[in-house]
Amino acid sequence: MQTDSLREPAAPLEQRPLSGQDLRTLALAALGGALEFYDFIIFVFFTGVIGQLFFPPDTPDWLRQLQAFGLFAAGYLARPLGGIVMAHFGDRGGRKRMFTLSVFLMSVPTLLIGLLPTYATAGYAAPLALLVLRMLQGAAVGGEVPGAWVFVSEHVPDRRVGLACGTLTSGLTFGILLGSLVATAVNQFYTPEQVRDFGWRVPFLVGGVFGFFAVFLRRWLAETPVFEAMRQRKALVQELPLKVVLRGQRTGVVVSMLLTWVLTAGIVVVILMTPALMQKLHGFAPALTLKANSLATLSLTVGCIGFGLAVDRFGMGGVLAVGSLVLIAATYALYAGVNARPELLVGLYMLAGLGVGVVGVVPSVMVRAFPAAVRFSGLSFSYNVAYAVFGGMTPLVVTLMSELTPLAPAHYVAALGGVGLGVAFFLLSAGRARFGALDAHS
Repeated sequence: MQTDSLREPAAPLEQRPLSGQDLRTLALAALGGALEFYDFIIFVFFTGVIGQLFFPPDTPDWLRQLQAFGLFAAGYLARPLGGIVMAHFGDRGGRKRMFTLSVFLMSVPTLLIGLLPTYATAGYAAPLALLVLRMLQGAAVGGEVPGAWVFVSEHVPDRRVGLACGTLTSGLTFGILLGSLVATAVNQFYTPEQVRDFGWRVPFLVGGVFGFFAVFLRRWLAETPVFEAMRQRKALVQELPLKVVLRGQRTGVVVSMLLTWVLTAGIVVVILMTPALMQKLHGFAPALTLKANSLATLSLTVGCIGFGLAVDRFGMGGVLAVGSLVLIAATYALYAGVNARPELLVGLYMLAGLGVGVVGVVPSVMVRAFPAAVRFSGLSFSYNVAYAVFGGMTPLVVTLMSELTPLAPAHYVAALGGVGLGVAFFLLSAGRARFGALDAHS
């Protein structure tokens, strides 16, 4: 597999410390990522109300809920197309332009969702408009996540890529926590009738305003030194970037897709599905599971930064191996522990959230798995296609497995933790030979 070093300028620059400009870039990128991911995820916290308002009133409750979750899933299905298109222009025309465009494309549909007429006013035009806006959100986040990883990794010294990617990932996960907190505040401040009448619109309107604020902030960011160096040397890819990726970067694609599968297991199962699973399998009150989930997500944001720092110190292969084992152990501790000791839910869930922090290692591997000329396209294609497939499949598989055993979610995460271990051993044994500078510490 063809590779290059992550940073294009001369090697001595790689040893420089983080500058104030680097720290500002990381802070603005992480803040913008948090606000954009908030916009994408806030929908899931109001699917019940949206199902009531955007579908015919005589629709059975189970079907309305299914249709509402279908609208949520539509955002995931649109991610690959949006990600691939924006990555194409990111590799050909510049990272910053697409980095700013993605958050703008998220802000507009989020704001419009908060202003949409409901079924009672617009009939079937209401759910159709909501579907279109949800797909636009998915396309935007499909370009945002890989674009943000590429952007920050190409700004910092090579020996700080782990911290940069871990910090950016923590910002994305903080967006989930922000959505949870806002949803909780809306439901506490307004009565159920008020939420149904107008309260559900507030998080979307606020999210739209947040997004435009993020667009303004990103105006202060500069193009990455890596892309500028390629432009000056006239080394930008001349062919279709995705064609180059599929023809000559298959190893990077496979590794990135496998790690994305591991990422979906941690995020979707442990963070997004566990509250509902704990209510169903063990009878916990919704308020308790929401509190535990918020604290677990906070642990996740800290864990992403911790694992990113560890990558810079010890290398990706070893940290990924240890992190995969921690994820397996912490998930089993959560699902087996609460069965015997229900009062330990909050503590065990926080531990599991910390274990999910291993996802902070994933982008560090992926940004090094592709040469700079097609890095955005390679990462975006691998991540978004794998997330659409595995992220969409995971809830169904875990739900069906849970009918057989209450430990099914832990079994699923453990299986994917095994995949993470396999990739880690590959990096450790063949990193230099197959990936060049992919893991300089191995």
